[in-house]
Amino acid sequence: MSQSIDALETPCIIVDLDKAEANLKRAQDYADANGVHLRPHIKTHKLPSFARRQVELGAIGITCQKLGEAEVMADAGIEDIFLPYNLIGVEKLHRLRRLAERVKLAVTADSAFVIDGYGRAFADSSLPLVVLVECDTGMGRAGVQTPEEAVTLARRIDATPGLTFGGIMTYPATGKAAEARIWLDTAVAALTAAGLPPRIVSTGGTPDLWHAHETAAATEYRPGTYIYLDRFQVEKGVGTIDDCALTVLTTVVSRPNDNRAIVDAGSKSLTSDLLGMSGYGQLLGYPEAVIAGLSEEHGTIDLSASKEKPAIGERVHILPNHVCPVVNLFDRVHLVSKGRVVRTEVVAARGRVD
Repeated sequence: MSQSIDALETPCIIVDLDKAEANLKRAQDYADANGVHLRPHIKTHKLPSFARRQVELGAIGITCQKLGEAEVMADAGIEDIFLPYNLIGVEKLHRLRRLAERVKLAVTADSAFVIDGYGRAFADSSLPLVVLVECDTGMGRAGVQTPEEAVTLARRIDATPGLTFGGIMTYPATGKAAEARIWLDTAVAALTAAGLPPRIVSTGGTPDLWHAHETAAATEYRPGTYIYLDRFQVEKGVGTIDDCALTVLTTVVSRPNDNRAIVDAGSKSLTSDLLGMSGYGQLLGYPEAVIAGLSEEHGTIDLSASKEKPAIGERVHILPNHVCPVVNLFDRVHLVSKGRVVRTEVVAARGRVD
């Protein structure tokens, strides 16, 4: 039996099911119309129910950032998982081997060290592990730095018993999809000339989702935040505030003076990511208010520019700057439709950073 949002204790996460479903369908419809294969990243929602829904709508599989997340999703029946992360250490490689015996799996590597570890773990496997080379196309994070390095690692993967070269992957910097396309095209040409044409060319990122079809070399696209959106994605034009499906419901617990409000959502409920924006989220209904500071259990709202000011005891919604780390702060999310709580779900992959 559904209940009113008003009955929920704060702070808590509210997910509007209708908006989340609309976001999923909008992206899948775009992908279908443009011949793009989606492989959504579940690190945003961390919920098996949403992962299954993404596959039902047409996704070719899912992406998990960490092995622990992948194990949760495999336990929930997801059968095709990509892990775009260097996996290092004997125990992790044992876990990876066990996971590969349960699901269709692919991983990445950006060094000989990682490849050799995979090789030791899968040397006697009857089913070779698919390994993609991670490429740094401008993000400045992990990944080989040149297409020539990609060819070198592809050759090492191809020559290692127990492994098979699957292709290349990248996570482009926001707004730099065009530069990434040039990098990927060059790498594909170099690999093809070396006799190792990549079967998979994987790229992603919600900020550039609506340009996914422009990367002709890509065989799959990995958006994550698109299911919920957030303040940063709105700023990047992916959707509008009205499209955002997740908010943190919080209560005004103090009004020390006319220009300050304190809410019961601090750094343990909201991300400290600013991402170039002013304030630690957006107080919906009070567009001029600024979430100026976070301590552990207090959020400080600057109301000096706001004509309307929330009262003590008022429950307000905060749109996070970056939704992914916020989800990881809560044990449960409340899924609502038309103002009523439809169900409450445990965030099954929460904290699975192992």
